[in-house]
Amino acid sequence: MKDIRYPIGTFEKPATFDEENLKEWLGDIRRLPSVLREAVRGLNEAQLNTPYREGGWTVAQVVHHLADASMNAFVRTKWTLTEETPSIKPFDENAWAETTDALSLSIEFSLQLLEGLHARWVQLLESLKLATFKRAFYHEGTKATMDIYTLVAMYAWHGKHHTAQIQQLRKRKGW
Repeated sequence: MKDIRYPIGTFEKPATFDEENLKEWLGDIRRLPSVLREAVRGLNEAQLNTPYREGGWTVAQVVHHLADASMNAFVRTKWTLTEETPSIKPFDENAWAETTDALSLSIEFSLQLLEGLHARWVQLLESLKLATFKRAFYHEGTKATMDIYTLVAMYAWHGKHHTAQIQQLRKRKGW
């Protein structure tokens, strides 16, 4: 059986720069808020508080995580555009998923945050010259540099990855 943690597979770093892939990924980032909203539409409190897998985050935690991760990605993008190879610190996503807001706040706030943030982020990314996507930051957690092009690829995958976790849970549970 396929690993339910990765319903669409694991992220694969792009080997080369491809403008068509970039356009596709920007579309994925643009659509995430509406696709995610559709994935959680009609779920009740008990369903939202159901882990997508044994030992995993609840549906609500996944939604809040997507907002947290997107905020971090947006800020990383801005730093990379305004500083020369900035050093960024990782965030402990598991610890963030256990904060009070991630455990008790309505997902509507994170859905609204994603709508505004993704509109702003995509507008910024679409305004960039292609060469700008090669600007990079240093990630203190991985001890590696990452360019904006790879960041876009990763977050396009990331949104689809977590949305698929929710969709697969709904399918398994018959919701």
